[in-house]
Amino acid sequence: CKSPSPRQNMPVRYFIMKSSNLKNIDISQQKGIWSTTPSNERKLNGAFWESSMVYLIFSVQGSGCFQGFARMGSAIGCEKSQDWGSAGFGGVFKVDWIRKESIPFQFAHHLFNPWNDSKKVQ
Repeated sequence: CKSPSPRQNMPVRYFIMKSSNLKNIDISQQKGIWSTTPSNERKLNGAFWESSMVYLIFSVQGSGCFQGFARMGSAIGCEKSQDWGSAGFGGVFKVDWIRKESIPFQFAHHLFNPWNDSKKVQ
């Protein structure tokens, strides 16, 4: 699937993508793909088709940092990837990495998520 052209007056959506390890982030940055659990696919696909842009902010669980962010470049398809070596992942989709840098959560402690009980973004 190709990325839709930017839609005027449509919201921009942001999601924090937690990875169980840094290897998955490295694979994503090298290949420009990502895969998530099937439970996340409907929400991400909906955002992709109903928003002007979807940004994914990546963090490895327990790292205390963000590892970078990317733009969702395609809807999630049915094709799976063996790159992650886990049967728990769903289809693969394209991501366009914008920034690849480890940024400590403390740099974002002034940000709060109103859709998550106004908890800090991390």
